[in-house]
Amino acid sequence: MEYIIRGMRESEYPLLASFLYEAVFIPEGKARPPKSIIEKPELQLYISGFGKEDDKCLVAESGNKIVGAAWTRIINDYGHIDDETPSFAMSLYKEYRNMGIGTELVAAMLKLLKDNCYKQVSLSVQKANYAVSMYKKAGFEVVYENEEEYIMVCKL
Repeated sequence: MEYIIRGMRESEYPLLASFLYEAVFIPEGKARPPKSIIEKPELQLYISGFGKEDDKCLVAESGNKIVGAAWTRIINDYGHIDDETPSFAMSLYKEYRNMGIGTELVAAMLKLLKDNCYKQVSLSVQKANYAVSMYKKAGFEVVYENEEEYIMVCKL
C-alpha cells in the first residue's frame, strides 16, 4: 500500500479528535468506550487548542485519506517528564495497522523533533499495548512503570 508522511495542515487539526479516540488502548476482550471519552479533561489536553509553537504533527496519507497521525506537545500528561520534553501521541485507523506505517511515523517524528533541537520526547503506554515493542525498537526506554503503564523516553 502506498502512503506518504507529511506535516498536518492547520485545516486538518480537527481530525486529531478522531486520532485521539483511536489512541485510546482497549485491552483484548474489552468493549470500546463511547467517543465522548475524549471529552475528559485529561484527554482533551492532547488536542485542545492544538497549533501552539511547540505543537508538532505528522500524518500518514494514503489515497487522499489521512490514515494515521503522530503528534507532540509540551503538556502535563501521564508521560510528563519536564517542561522542555514534548509528550508523544500516535494512532492509526485499525485497518492500517501492522503495515509499517506507525514505525515510519515514529521515525519521522523523532527526526522532526531532533531537527527542532529537542533533547528528548516522552510517552505513556499501557504495558499490554502491542505498540510497546515498536516504541522500544524506535529507541524509547522505560524510565518509570506502575502496575499498568510504562513511562518511556527517547533521547534525541
